[in-house]
Amino acid sequence: MIISSAADFREAARRRLPRFLFDYADGGAYAEDTLRRNVDDLSGIALRQRVLKDVATIDLSTELFGRKLSLPVALGPVGIAGMYARRGEVQAGRAARAAGVPMCLSTVSICSIAEVSKVADPFWFQLYVIRDRAFMKDLIATAKAAGAEALVFTVDMPVPGARYRDAHSGMSGPYAPLRRVLQAMTHPRWAWDVGVRGRPHLLGNLLPVLGKDSGLNDYMGWLGTNFDSSIQWRDLEWIRAEWDGPLILKGILDPEDAREAAAIGADGVVVSNHGGRQLDGVMSTARALPPIADAVGDALTVLVDGGVRNGLDVVRMLALGAQGVLLGRAWVFAMAAAGEAGVTKLLDLIAREMTVAMTLTGVNRIDAIDRTILVQAGL
Repeated sequence: MIISSAADFREAARRRLPRFLFDYADGGAYAEDTLRRNVDDLSGIALRQRVLKDVATIDLSTELFGRKLSLPVALGPVGIAGMYARRGEVQAGRAARAAGVPMCLSTVSICSIAEVSKVADPFWFQLYVIRDRAFMKDLIATAKAAGAEALVFTVDMPVPGARYRDAHSGMSGPYAPLRRVLQAMTHPRWAWDVGVRGRPHLLGNLLPVLGKDSGLNDYMGWLGTNFDSSIQWRDLEWIRAEWDGPLILKGILDPEDAREAAAIGADGVVVSNHGGRQLDGVMSTARALPPIADAVGDALTVLVDGGVRNGLDVVRMLALGAQGVLLGRAWVFAMAAAGEAGVTKLLDLIAREMTVAMTLTGVNRIDAIDRTILVQAGL
């Protein structure tokens, strides 16, 4: 099929993937209201079209945490992304490096820190709140030794959200392993490329605790039993002590929590509702972002994710107060559809879409994008 947008990549991924994998990436929690709000609220932000502004040269570059980037975007952390294409996180890391943007590897990735850090540059690592503090310290040390430039600590997942689609699709629920095998048999291209040639299907970073025979069943069980719901703000002090690089807290939706993040010494936050996969019914990130950006000012670098499907959405998020945008579903679907080449094309599409949006709103630099390019009623 012809690919001209992120929506096309999503459809191509739907055709290629077994249902349990497509629905795992595509779905949200409960009735998926927040998942829809993320997209609808962001697309409803109205831009001011301006003319005759001398925008012959557009500069998409920016700087985050002391590193010059070609675009104000990063590939956000997505669990088991290595199941969507053969050694998927490695393919995505290569595409990100070629495009000059960061790749953030999930704790629960298929490919390990050691494997992905060799190809991704800049390389970031995402860490969950885990009951086993000693194992967390080991992961932090491993990421540091591998050259990770930033640690993204996810704080909005003390328990997994109620994701109804997973039970229906075969990711979890009764007879899940058998259902997944049957789905793989009806998707032979994926089964050969990933199911056979993409082995081992281990959770690379969790081998010390799960062993060499771990798989998707262990992944789902580990999620439910190892996240720590007792953690408090003061517990983050030891993480700050263990990690001397940029520390980013992911999962902030409230201005008061953003202020707390600054108080404990974080360098940045990601305004995020976990892509609508945790607490359904909360605000979209497009609505949560402006008051958070106003609350922390220059004290923190403010990143955002959720609902971003194209370069126009990236410009909207920057205008609302973000300094950078994390992509999630968009890059996973692109990778599922066409591997490294898919992620490369997605990032190229975003760059071209940003260029058009900036040209027609009369700004030619990333640091010139602010709320003056918005129709204020659109907020």
